[in-house]
Amino acid sequence: MRERLMIPVTFDPQRGYVTAGDAELPLAALSLSGLRRKLEDAHRGEDVEIRFVLDRAARMERDQRRRGGAFRVGDYSRPR
Repeated sequence: MRERLMIPVTFDPQRGYVTAGDAELPLAALSLSGLRRKLEDAHRGEDVEIRFVLDRAARMERDQRRRGGAFRVGDYSRPR
């Protein structure tokens, strides 16, 4: 049976999406998919299902990116 990992995530404008709280692995990535890949690599060989629990800042950033208007960390093509 797959173990379900509930990973709390927040958003920091300087670092991107960051695992928060008592996360076993403090990780940061520019996107949620990048964060998921890092966590999958960290748990390679284990039968786990990774679920993100987004706080308000992370939800707002995700929603803004979905709408297409967010400034992304590392996006230097747009003026600040």
